[in-house]
Amino acid sequence: MNEKIFGYDTVEAARGLLGWYLCRETEEGLVSGIIVETEAYLSEDDPACHASRGKTKRNAAMFGPPLTAYIYFIYGNYYCFNVVTAPEGRGEAVLIRAVEPVAGLDLMQNRRGAGCSLKNLASGPGKLCQAFAIDKSLNGHDLRRKPLFLKDNPDLPLNLSIKSTPRIGVSAAKEKQLRFVITGNKFLSR
Repeated sequence: MNEKIFGYDTVEAARGLLGWYLCRETEEGLVSGIIVETEAYLSEDDPACHASRGKTKRNAAMFGPPLTAYIYFIYGNYYCFNVVTAPEGRGEAVLIRAVEPVAGLDLMQNRRGAGCSLKNLASGPGKLCQAFAIDKSLNGHDLRRKPLFLKDNPDLPLNLSIKSTPRIGVSAAKEKQLRFVITGNKFLSR
């Protein structure tokens, strides 16, 4: 795995993760998809970041080493999956907002429900976690190893078109252009 984008700049890591594979192995089988949408959360001057007010029991994984999973529960209903990207102790991460499903489509479909379209299997943070069976048990997991891991994409075009926009669903720091998407991808969230 090309780890050069981790441990330095979270915004660059948010852009750099686009096109990578997210993979999850369970006893049921393997699911994977291409990351198509991310959001950066920064420790300084970013009140939307969980780490902006310091380390707590909830956000402790965010302060771990790069390539650590930071997973939390929101709205009493959904999990969100983040990749820790800054040096250990800084408290920064990239939220993986959407993936383009590649493998294990039937398994994702079973987890999301029979009526869910391919386009909506993992087109949002909660949907992604449901489709990939990502929950709090994986919080703090090293994303360089199974059962939840990242793989760089050797077939990724060098001239990948990336667009930045304001983040979605945050009440603070709404104006920050810290959401990154693969331009024109049909598997993005809303």
